[in-house]
Amino acid sequence: MVKSAPKINASLLVLWVLFMGAISGAAQPLDTALAIPVGGIQQWVSMKSTDRSNPVLLFLHGGPGNSVISYSDKFTSKLQEHFVVVNWDQRESGRTAELNASPDPLTVKLMTSDAIEVIAFLCKKFSAGKLYLMGHSWGGFLGMEVAAQRPDLLNAYIAICPMIFQAESERMALQWMHDKATAEKNNQAITELSKVSVPFANGEQLYFHRKWLLHYAGSKEPSRQLVLTWSTKWLALFNEASAVNFLDSLPRVDCPIYFFAGGRDYQTSTKLTTDFYNKVKAPDKKIFVFESTAHNLPTAEPARFQKTVLESILSRPAN
Repeated sequence: MVKSAPKINASLLVLWVLFMGAISGAAQPLDTALAIPVGGIQQWVSMKSTDRSNPVLLFLHGGPGNSVISYSDKFTSKLQEHFVVVNWDQRESGRTAELNASPDPLTVKLMTSDAIEVIAFLCKKFSAGKLYLMGHSWGGFLGMEVAAQRPDLLNAYIAICPMIFQAESERMALQWMHDKATAEKNNQAITELSKVSVPFANGEQLYFHRKWLLHYAGSKEPSRQLVLTWSTKWLALFNEASAVNFLDSLPRVDCPIYFFAGGRDYQTSTKLTTDFYNKVKAPDKKIFVFESTAHNLPTAEPARFQKTVLESILSRPAN
């Protein structure tokens, strides 16, 4: 008589598979998104990696208000093979704004506190003492605030087209546009640009500035209504951040810091980024200038951008 095979407990089988995967060193992919409690509200994060044991890299989006989760794979797909790439919708942005409104006014202090809280959550979740921080534009400014206050939480900070002294950058761009318009005898541009002051007094001034900035950069002009709507929520915070001059206020950063700048970026001045790079003291620092690229560097040259991060930064000593 043939004996039937013993029944296998399904739960034990799952545990055995997980155990064998762990001891064999098999990669454990990660692709998830969830709301986490930050700053008294629910805030949305997405996490992607080919292996959840990779070091964590948190990306701070620009704007403020410009969630990148829907298209972040375009400039992080290769990074996901070496990092756990985390994208976070800051308060009043993307899915976080859909989940709940901010009960508090938007300030640099509040947004920086949120960022530090997100970092602390990720360090705990992935049992990491530190992580890599990356920020673009407004996110570059926010990351600089974090690096100044909590370098102990960072392996390194990667600033992409950051706001170093944005009020001065806007004034430099305004003068550049005035010169271009005058040389061309572009009366419409001269008239509209003459209405602009820095800091921007209202959304209309910001619209005229960005309209001609993008025009002379050879890009599509922005929607007037979108700029005005954005300004209603974000302009006060943007002006507060723009008044900060890291060239004077931040002589040293106590973690490695790396800069990416676009040679054709007139929005966040590459000259100011280079000046800050030359001036700031740090355990390790390096700057990468993409000469043919403007402000949206990660999406303009995603392959080169990721290759540079992996070959020239990940290989360098962490903090």
